[in-house]
Amino acid sequence: MMSREKKKTNERRIADLNRTIKKPIDNFNPPEMMSVSEWADRYRRLSPENSAEAGRWKTSRTPYLREIMDAFKDPRVHRLSVVASSQVGKTECILNILGYAIDQEPGGIMFIVPTVDVAKEFSKRRLAPMIRDTKKLRDKIAEAKSRDGDNTVLKKSYPGGMLTLVGSNAPAPLASTPARYVFGDERDRWAKDAGGEGDPWKLAEARTITFYNYKMVEVSTPTIKNGSAIAEAFDVGTQEYWCVECPHCREYVFIEFENIMFQFSTKKINHKTQYIVDSVEFACPQCGCASSEDVIKKQPHKWMVKNPDAYRNGVRSFWINGFSSPWLGWKKMILAYLEAKGDPKKLQTVYNTYFGKLWDGESYVDDETDEWLKKREEYNAELPEGVLCLTCGVDTQDNRLEYEVVGHGFEDENWGIERGAIPGKPSDGDVWERLDGVIDKVYRFKDGKGLKISITFVDSGGHFTQDVYEQCAKRLNKRVFAIKGKDGEDRPYTDVPKKTKIIKEDRVVGEVWFYLIGVDSGKTKIMYMFGDEREQKWHVPSNPEKKYGSSFFNGLLSEQMVFRNNKWKWEKKPGHNRNEALDCRNYANAAFEALKPNLYALHRRLNEIKPKKKPENAKFRKQQKRRKMDYEEDW
Repeated sequence: MMSREKKKTNERRIADLNRTIKKPIDNFNPPEMMSVSEWADRYRRLSPENSAEAGRWKTSRTPYLREIMDAFKDPRVHRLSVVASSQVGKTECILNILGYAIDQEPGGIMFIVPTVDVAKEFSKRRLAPMIRDTKKLRDKIAEAKSRDGDNTVLKKSYPGGMLTLVGSNAPAPLASTPARYVFGDERDRWAKDAGGEGDPWKLAEARTITFYNYKMVEVSTPTIKNGSAIAEAFDVGTQEYWCVECPHCREYVFIEFENIMFQFSTKKINHKTQYIVDSVEFACPQCGCASSEDVIKKQPHKWMVKNPDAYRNGVRSFWINGFSSPWLGWKKMILAYLEAKGDPKKLQTVYNTYFGKLWDGESYVDDETDEWLKKREEYNAELPEGVLCLTCGVDTQDNRLEYEVVGHGFEDENWGIERGAIPGKPSDGDVWERLDGVIDKVYRFKDGKGLKISITFVDSGGHFTQDVYEQCAKRLNKRVFAIKGKDGEDRPYTDVPKKTKIIKEDRVVGEVWFYLIGVDSGKTKIMYMFGDEREQKWHVPSNPEKKYGSSFFNGLLSEQMVFRNNKWKWEKKPGHNRNEALDCRNYANAAFEALKPNLYALHRRLNEIKPKKKPENAKFRKQQKRRKMDYEEDW
């Protein structure tokens, strides 16, 4: 048996141990178990320089971001892909996740943006204000100092890890910095190759191999079909769309531009069209019933999953567009669409940043020739009303010159005036004399007034380059210029002219002015113009002598854009062997771009409208009268 003294000693020890366990430990703060959205609602503050609604973050303002943010905390999810248009809060979403990771589950973070310069700008404009205004982060991240290697513009140190900002075009940090978390912003605008070391995203992925609990988050607006990295990542994931419950059929549907109905009116101001959007409604693709923007935005919304099996692989993906934004009105988006019509580059921006849609650059038009022939018009004169300027595009072949005369008017409206072919080798002077007959001709309106061709562009590619140079130099006074087409979607349509030497029989015989033109930009504009069903700005004559039959449309619509080797390029469509009509129109349009005529002055001159004289003030009249009296007195 245990003695009484020993028993009391044991009781005292147990009591002392209990008091020690129950005594609170100083400076111990257990981690708060909360979701990303809860953390953002409690601690995140929006900075006044970056938000129209500065102050406390409210997830309820953008409810579609809750699921995206909270998916980051799910231990079964390792990859998040978000396709989002502008003004839906995608940058604030990624900043919320970033702040949560630093404060609640710290680790090494790599934040990748398109370039190093963008990384510096992002750090100064977005990251620094968030740290300054969010106390939880301000207490953990010191201010950037040039002397402190751990806290600079591109590096932020905090307890448990370090944030490194990287440009996708900088291979060194991508290949050497280990990271538990990888964030990729504006993924579609990244470099395809990081300094010759491969795909930047793959390089970053390799940095997470040693972390069982790694997370990779990529966010971007979409760009072009078959060339969008974020769209490819979306397809691998759960493919979740932010859908609205139709108030009529109660089905949940995703709002897309194709289901938006709108009416608009126009008015002319200085010969330019001003658009007024009168109404915008959403037509449900399930029942066809229309609903207004106000009704739709008050309806229940939720994420609808198309590929749930991807969750087993730890990959979730989301797609959201501007039609769900609390800040972006539908009328504003439709107005941007109407104002961008006619300019494919601007229209692509609207599709990507507002509609959240991939831009399909492969083909804008349907090449059913019979349908195009029905759209021709009968001209009652050589020049229809509205034509203000004439240009000519000439395509050079080994046995002929093909040409088209094109009329241009206000707001990119254009008319096919005349096309034809002049047989003979381009080295024969007789061929060029017959082309003079086209260039020197006066083309007349119904009332007898006439216009001559203002400028002509002649293709100098092929086997007769020096002959083209020589003949164009002789016709400089007629504004006949040699041109050379260059591929590349980023090349400008026209540039300043340059001089080049004319070489005959191995000796320099003179110089000629010539233009380099971006043929891809021109073809894109032509295809979009002819494919625009909402507003037809092109005109083609049905008069037989003008030669705008089926061969014209077969040639004009003979090419399409295809995506090969990570870039877009124009290729002939199957069954279309002749593209001279496309080239001639392209050169004629480029000539108009290079000329940049003052259409208002041409309109006044053509209509014999004299500019108004400035009213003479009283002081000026007195001076004139005094001078006249002095003159008479001298005589």
